Amino acid sequence: MKLKWSLLLALGLLLSVFLVACGGGDDSSEGTTDETEETTEGESTEGESTEAEGEKVLNLINGDTIPSMDPSMATDEYGFQFLGATMEGLYRLDENSEPVEGIATEHSVSEDGLTWTFTLREDAVWSNGDPVTANDFVYAWQRAVNPDTGSEYGPYMMGGVIKNATAVNTGEVEVEELGVTAEDDYTLVVELENPTPYFESLTTFGTFLPLNQKFVEEQGDSFATSTDTLLSNGPFTLNNWESTSSSWELVKNEDYWDAETVQLDKMTYEVVKDPQTAVDLYESGEVDRAGVSSDLVDQYATHEDYVVTPETSVFYLKMNQTRNDALANTNIRAAISRAFDKQSLVDVILNNGSIVANGLVPADFTPIPESGEDFREVSGDLVTYDVEAALEFWEKGLEELGTDSVEIELLGGDAETSKVMNEYIANQLQTNLPGLTVSLKQVPFEQRLDLDTAMDYDLQVAGWGPDYLDPNTFLNLWLTDGGNNKMGFSNSEYDELVNATSTDLATDNVARYENFLEAEKLLFEEAAIAPIYQSAMAQLVSPKVQGVFVNPFGATYEYKWATAGSAE
Repeated sequence: MKLKWSLLLALGLLLSVFLVACGGGDDSSEGTTDETEETTEGESTEGESTEAEGEKVLNLINGDTIPSMDPSMATDEYGFQFLGATMEGLYRLDENSEPVEGIATEHSVSEDGLTWTFTLREDAVWSNGDPVTANDFVYAWQRAVNPDTGSEYGPYMMGGVIKNATAVNTGEVEVEELGVTAEDDYTLVVELENPTPYFESLTTFGTFLPLNQKFVEEQGDSFATSTDTLLSNGPFTLNNWESTSSSWELVKNEDYWDAETVQLDKMTYEVVKDPQTAVDLYESGEVDRAGVSSDLVDQYATHEDYVVTPETSVFYLKMNQTRNDALANTNIRAAISRAFDKQSLVDVILNNGSIVANGLVPADFTPIPESGEDFREVSGDLVTYDVEAALEFWEKGLEELGTDSVEIELLGGDAETSKVMNEYIANQLQTNLPGLTVSLKQVPFEQRLDLDTAMDYDLQVAGWGPDYLDPNTFLNLWLTDGGNNKMGFSNSEYDELVNATSTDLATDNVARYENFLEAEKLLFEEAAIAPIYQSAMAQLVSPKVQGVFVNPFGATYEYKWATAGSAE
């Protein structure tokens, strides 16, 4: 489910093995080592560059192996990154994060917003020479929601969006009833459950990539486990790769329909898990980009190649209302939300360009329709560090509970930066809220996911990275009994506001955003979560790395328009 990709992404195993929402991988070598990162000491494989004279080559590092190159099964940042480089769906994101032509050249939408008809290009081929057709999308999407496949993201991304996706996944109807059909080889018709304003952006996401049915079925269980069992229809091919590989290459796909736009000849990758090793490789000129972990920022912040890239992942404290009576009290939650200094946390502990979060929907993510103003600016600061206000809420909560003391457990990661942040938050809460005792439970990431799923925690440091360009990707997390809620929050008014954005108001984007603004405000009136910060990546990036776009969701990097210029 979405949690595995985005949450991991958002939890510092980089965006993006959650979001959800979304899952991700430990990409500390390429991005920022933040508070929840699970960093493992590792050795890099160092070697001489093998690029031929005149070739445009980037030498890069990855934080770990690629768990899956199967679009139906990928849940992590690494999988989506390399799927995005080697494959192409109906559209892909451009420099401005806008969908541009991919396999689709155009589309039309019915007046009721429920039927989308895509015209596909006739010059797109798979790397084995087969044409890419509408049937490839039908097969791939059916496979993603077929319960026999066992996909996590298929049901999450398509459920409630593609007609009958949920019914197919639960076995209520046959897979052929999914709302996607090939009118002919180059015309794809998609029927939606409800009008979905962000559907075009959804089609850029890895779960919606096409698959060559004949090839997939010929490979059987071996499909997508090695270079030999993969097909590409995108800008690059994945070479010298197996599922356990610690090194591989992306090579320009000469059969790609838009190959003349692709300037890079090759990208080489080595798995490097240790941030210091990554920086050392950068300094020696062996790699062209390396993440700078928080403990190294002061050392490299003045480096001429130091770059901070804002991200759209937001971190917060989840407050489980089902296990601890105190957290079932709104005033207690409101007190906790205001009782720790977030600015000091981002300035000192993270030290990587991350910014304070005083709401849920991130800054510089989506504009308000018509006015064009940033959602975050319009919604404003909904909960800030305020010890005086925290004490007022605290005293009210204690009185309502009939006690003068509260004990709460804080669940967090066991990486070094994570531990420091957990200890800081616990200390702040205990100092500013008299009578509160916070005990720490710091566990490996996978164990934390299990505890979250079981709702076996009180407070938890968590986060989310978006799956598509719409506030709904954040606000639907907290619907009653939602698959990613996992903290017992329930508010019928909130549910009505959010649900209406994809039903009654689905075709009125101005009204949708009014609901989103009202829903976010209500979320913090109820003190459902306590926002902490919006993340950023601190990196050393060679000047030769040019034209690489950082996406707000999906694959972190877009290389179709990239090149390798002079590093001088």
